[in-house]
Amino acid sequence: MSRPGSAPLVAHLIYRLDFGGLENLLVERINRMPAGAYRHAVICLTGHTDFARRISKPGVELYALDKQPGLSLATHAALFKLLRRLRPAILHSYNLNAVEYAPAALLAGVPVRINGLHGRDASDPEGRNPKHRLLRRLMLPFYDCCYANSADMVAWNRQVIGVPERKSRLLSNGIDAERFHPLASGEVRPDFGFGPGLIVIGTVGRVQDVKDHATLLEAFALLRARLPQQAAQLRLAIVGDGPLLPALRERVAALALDGLVWLPGARNDVSDILRSFDVYAISSIAEGTPGSVLEAMATALPAVGTRVGGVPEVIADGVTGLLVAPRDANAMAAALARYVQDPSLRAVHGAAGRARVQTHYSMPAMVAGYQALYDSLCERKTIFRKSITSCVE
Repeated sequence: MSRPGSAPLVAHLIYRLDFGGLENLLVERINRMPAGAYRHAVICLTGHTDFARRISKPGVELYALDKQPGLSLATHAALFKLLRRLRPAILHSYNLNAVEYAPAALLAGVPVRINGLHGRDASDPEGRNPKHRLLRRLMLPFYDCCYANSADMVAWNRQVIGVPERKSRLLSNGIDAERFHPLASGEVRPDFGFGPGLIVIGTVGRVQDVKDHATLLEAFALLRARLPQQAAQLRLAIVGDGPLLPALRERVAALALDGLVWLPGARNDVSDILRSFDVYAISSIAEGTPGSVLEAMATALPAVGTRVGGVPEVIADGVTGLLVAPRDANAMAAALARYVQDPSLRAVHGAAGRARVQTHYSMPAMVAGYQALYDSLCERKTIFRKSITSCVE
């Protein structure tokens, strides 16, 4: 257990701590949760990058288990030993990649075990893989809660996996609407080399299969062909790092779009970059609640997104943005064209998007929701209450 007299320890188990929406919000929650409520450790099944430096809260320990491909039973053993040493009050695992480690946590004596569904892999965007479903079902008895960050995912957990209502919960993402804000009246738009008088379509996210940036790139090429008079004004920005970034750069060259597409890799100035965009686009084939879209909406950008996962819960079609089918470059190009041709529509939908974020997706509400989950599960575990004075303030 946690040390006597100290705040309970939450061990966050994640596949890899790197640039991404899930990872960014994990760090935000750690940094913002009251110091006297819980301590935190982050355990990476594989490893981590410099992204870990974004953890600003003092005393947060970081571990890497260097998991090898495949089952890797040695990783289960390594986690068991680490948990026995750390004695956390809570194991909080994230997504399918970490769901199988609850038995090791139970054997190590971790009283509370939580798994979060924040999205699916590109290899199984609709959650139909029978082996993955079976694994989730087998792990259900070992978890006290299997939450999701979108209503779509909550329903899937209950109806397909069989998560009982008492173990199910919706925990929506939150956005810092003070950090992510639109340009003030008279403020000069940040310049990242786009130049004046241009219309910048942008996206932010890890460059991997599930984000399907290839379709966005194709849609941009189709958009230029569809609007020849405005083609010279159009630019595309894809911000983020990932395994497919080299291939994406090659595709840009193959489409003769050099100089028109900005691929800067991972950046730490995303809030400024968003204020340089005119339209936000997300081409994912699977999503939970996309934090990047919420950040864009908080910046008063209209959003074009794919009708998958929790995206339709965030983007109100025809109100804060436009929804299209996944993997449909023509449909995405057509939606983007509406915003290119109608600046007033961009402004109206952008303002509605910021209002929606401020009302439904506040950062304090997100942090409070997770803390309330921790508190309620700690209170439920009577053996835990005997070991720790209190899990709630």
